[in-house]
Amino acid sequence: MKKRQNKISDTGFSPESSSSGMKRRDFFKLLGGGIMIFVQPWKMIDLIDSPAEQGRSLPKDYNAFLHIAEDGTVTCYTGKIEMGQGIITSLPVMMADELNVPLEKVKIIMGDTDLCPWDAGTYGSQSTQSFGQSMRAAAAEAKVVLLEQASAQLGVPVSQLDVRNGIITDTKDPKKAISYSQLTKGKRIEKFLDVKPAMEDFTKFNYIGKSYKHSDANLKVTGQAKYTGDHKLPGMLFARILRPPAYGAKLKSVDLSAVEKLPGVKVVRDSDFIAVVSENRNKSDDAISKVKAEFTIDEIKVNDRNINEFLLRSDTTGNVVRTAGDIETGRKNSDKIFESVFYDGFLAHCPIETHTALANIENGKLTVWASTQTPFPLQDRLVREMAMSRETVRVITPFLGGGFGGKSAVEQAVEAARLAKLTGKPVMVAWTREEEFFYDTFHTASVVRVNSGIDNSGKITFWDYNVYYAGTRGAETIYDVPNAKTISFSKSRNAAAAHPFSTGPWRAPNANTNTFAREVQIDIMASKAGIDALEFRLKNLKDEKMIDCLKAVADKFGYVPAKSPSGRGIGIACGSDAGTWVAHIAEVKVDETTGKVNVIRIAVAQDMGLCINPEGALIQMEGCITMGLGYTFTEEVKFEGGNILSKNFDTYQIPRFSWLPKMDCVILDRKDKPPRGGGEPAIVAMGAVVANAIFDATGARLYRYPMTPERVIEAIKKK
Repeated sequence: MKKRQNKISDTGFSPESSSSGMKRRDFFKLLGGGIMIFVQPWKMIDLIDSPAEQGRSLPKDYNAFLHIAEDGTVTCYTGKIEMGQGIITSLPVMMADELNVPLEKVKIIMGDTDLCPWDAGTYGSQSTQSFGQSMRAAAAEAKVVLLEQASAQLGVPVSQLDVRNGIITDTKDPKKAISYSQLTKGKRIEKFLDVKPAMEDFTKFNYIGKSYKHSDANLKVTGQAKYTGDHKLPGMLFARILRPPAYGAKLKSVDLSAVEKLPGVKVVRDSDFIAVVSENRNKSDDAISKVKAEFTIDEIKVNDRNINEFLLRSDTTGNVVRTAGDIETGRKNSDKIFESVFYDGFLAHCPIETHTALANIENGKLTVWASTQTPFPLQDRLVREMAMSRETVRVITPFLGGGFGGKSAVEQAVEAARLAKLTGKPVMVAWTREEEFFYDTFHTASVVRVNSGIDNSGKITFWDYNVYYAGTRGAETIYDVPNAKTISFSKSRNAAAAHPFSTGPWRAPNANTNTFAREVQIDIMASKAGIDALEFRLKNLKDEKMIDCLKAVADKFGYVPAKSPSGRGIGIACGSDAGTWVAHIAEVKVDETTGKVNVIRIAVAQDMGLCINPEGALIQMEGCITMGLGYTFTEEVKFEGGNILSKNFDTYQIPRFSWLPKMDCVILDRKDKPPRGGGEPAIVAMGAVVANAIFDATGARLYRYPMTPERVIEAIKKK
């Protein structure tokens, strides 16, 4: 085996071996042998719709999830990646408790297609609630196999054995004991279990439910953590690629003569795919600016100012996703009827680390280090694009500097692989910030129309919800409504694309939009009914989890009921995402002269089932609050036709630390419930709670993101 070019980090995160690749069986030799467990297959919880055309799913052989070495070290394998959400810490915590081994003995390897079990990608807040449960099930079965082996060696029934810190002991004679490492002795244990054991009972947890700082924190704050762009290989080239000036532009002609004269620079061309490469990044940057190219552009008659009207005029197909009772009956039973339209624009992901990839082909094997949330789907894409077999393509995912759904797209890795093949050398492609904005898969612009009614007692009588191009994530009615209908409108099958450029998932995709429409509409009805916003919600709710969250957040905030607008600037909103329920209360101050809004404080209560690492969950909640301030106040992609006008942070403003309010977060105690997602839920109601607080302060109602000072002033003038 060739000497590896990079060492495994102290955290055990993502081994980075030579570009020729290292099979997992060789990796086990490196670890010094250990145990491999065969267990009876069982149906895996679906992470997302599996790509049937690839025939891939989580392995049924649970050897793929863990390895116990002769020294007692447990290695946890996952196709998930770490982009700041903290699963590099929480997954080992789960493994340690399930196997009953010391946490410090558990290492983790992530996002390596040669070593880790297949995974569809890291998104949707599924890592803990789906993969984590499958991993725990594998560990539970492994533990039973080891107990049965210990039983045979010690001559003691399994029921008389106990496991602590990786040591199996006879409860009646503590001198009779044997460790996991003594049982394995570097040998493979092949055994199937006919009956799947239950996972560890929550009352016996040693680690789950306790707070831990992220295990990679020291590496990151000291600059030791390696991201894709930190990797170097001998002879590596930096590439810059000729880009079109706008979406829909096609290359008409190109003059490369000035570039071809530059020393230390090479032009690489494959049809209209043109790049310059150099061992010096600065030379590549300079060279690409000297390429003279002409493009033809099909101008698209749409911009950020008319996109919502453009969408409503598009050819759509409506899909009824929920219906209950009869809308017309609800209208007849209503004493007050409300009709509202809500608007949302495009959002960029803005990861601090831009899309980056390093590709190398050696001895017929392609290895790609990539900043991606989807290493295995990227591997499949490379197999297709490069006409290679799956066994000859390896993807390694180091730390990511943010993703938020935007790094599900992998174009930079395909570009690096193509250039590595064309040049015969390792090639690094690191997008500039302008390229990041141009090629981002934006959060979709959308429109939501809501018609609803209440009777004189304040009960909701009907709910007619129509969402255009935002999908139905977060569009659940939530409230107890006898007559309700939800229709989702999307592009008709044979119609042209409604959006002028690529769109994709953006942290809790479109749940922010749908929660905004629902919760502002609820607030409108509460105000017109003359009922306190919290009382109105509780009056129309039967969902006990949502009720508990609302009561918990009200208690944390010190909420005092009042009819809105009260002039206090206090708003309420609630929602759900990834199986987690959340409720927000915020206080704002509005300068009615400038339209500037300051969020003074915010409280959030969250029911996420069993919370693995409360400290990590708290960080996620605070991160959601912070990121939510961006789409609420400033973030909006400006464009004219296919020309993206937002090119950097001077024209696209993300949240700043100076914006941050006092934050109080509550995680409800639900240790006896399955764990749910925590990476996205607390962001979904941020826009709604601020909009409702602005109304309570000023009596001005906002229906559009972002709520800029200009739009606040406009709303105040209209009130």
